[in-house]
Amino acid sequence: MDVDSQVLPGCSVEGIEVVELHAGDAPQLQQFFDQAPAYFIAVNGEPAGPAEAQAELQGYLPAGWRCSRMYWLGYRDVEGRLAAVINIAADLLAAGVWHIGLLLVHTRLHGTGLARRLHADLEVWAAEKGARWLRLTVVVGNTKAERFWPKLGYVQVRTREGITMGRQVNTVSIQVKALAGGQVDEYLALVERDRLAL
Repeated sequence: MDVDSQVLPGCSVEGIEVVELHAGDAPQLQQFFDQAPAYFIAVNGEPAGPAEAQAELQGYLPAGWRCSRMYWLGYRDVEGRLAAVINIAADLLAAGVWHIGLLLVHTRLHGTGLARRLHADLEVWAAEKGARWLRLTVVVGNTKAERFWPKLGYVQVRTREGITMGRQVNTVSIQVKALAGGQVDEYLALVERDRLAL
């Protein structure tokens, strides 16, 4: 095991290896994105562009945002194919707030429970590394995501309108989950931009 892999989450699913994706993995990630048009159409109004993976792996944050570490995690099966990918930013907006930018499972594995299991592993790992809150945004109208995240314990703290993503302008639901028994008021005291009324 190399030193870098020791900082990555484990995987409770047999036959799946967790790796960190880097710039050289852009072609494989692009192929994965190309095989998930429904997700990109739901959030961007169009399939993934030809340079989508390359841009994502560069890990840019909005102006003025900081994080202590950005992870692009690839979940490879025994044949080396990507079964899922997760993007997560540690200490985004505040120490102890980890933001899940993407958790996407290959379409061939939809309905298998893989996303839930990977999230459970991710939750344990993030908590061990100091996360007190998991945060994410859900595009309103992406019905699969709107059903999935609340089942895992996420609660909405606010919505934002007028968010341009690809070809469409979205309303997004900002949701959080406490990992150490915290209350939403405690989260809102940490993250000023999420304090405004729903």
